[in-house]
Amino acid sequence: MRKSDEPKWAEGLAKPPAWRSDGTETVFDSPWMALTRHPATAPTGMKADYAVVRFKNVGTGVLPVHDDGTVTLVGQQRFAHANYSWEMPEGGAPLDEDPFNGIRRELAEEAGLQAEHWLPALKVEMSNSITDEIGMTWIAWGLSPAPIDPDPTEIIAVARVPFLDLLDEIGRGTVRDSLTVATAYKAYHMAMNGELPEALARALLGRV
Repeated sequence: MRKSDEPKWAEGLAKPPAWRSDGTETVFDSPWMALTRHPATAPTGMKADYAVVRFKNVGTGVLPVHDDGTVTLVGQQRFAHANYSWEMPEGGAPLDEDPFNGIRRELAEEAGLQAEHWLPALKVEMSNSITDEIGMTWIAWGLSPAPIDPDPTEIIAVARVPFLDLLDEIGRGTVRDSLTVATAYKAYHMAMNGELPEALARALLGRV
């Protein structure tokens, strides 16, 4: 197994100098994020005025897969885009918490589920030109009920849908949450390439 943190095609290629921060000013700070401003030097040597949103949580998500190939999704209102969003259970884990503990909590709180089996799916940089936010997701199965306990600001709907229907809706553009989209495609890749238990993969792909 390759241990390099680089794509295989990039190994050995020369890289330009890294961006350099020549100072830091905190413009805004909240319990969830901070906005920092930097006089900076670009890889080309050009001077720049750069701002970065620095998150205080790791974004976490889980695709809960039932034995029949259905997945549990949650629907809720989202403030930033002023829209209603269907997503897999997600949340934020403080930087000093194990993200896996955080997402297990979110699975119970949002979807009323606990899982016997977990497999890491993705670690992604959410918007790496202007934020330092990291997202981590899992595939979970062996599901059973757990007490549901949504956040006081949330009214959550829960739906159990065939996995292939989720892929269809992503294709239609009705499911747009980035972690959900990326994790669903990764789950399809894992099912096709033998990275999931055979029975679970067959159920996901509609081949029971």
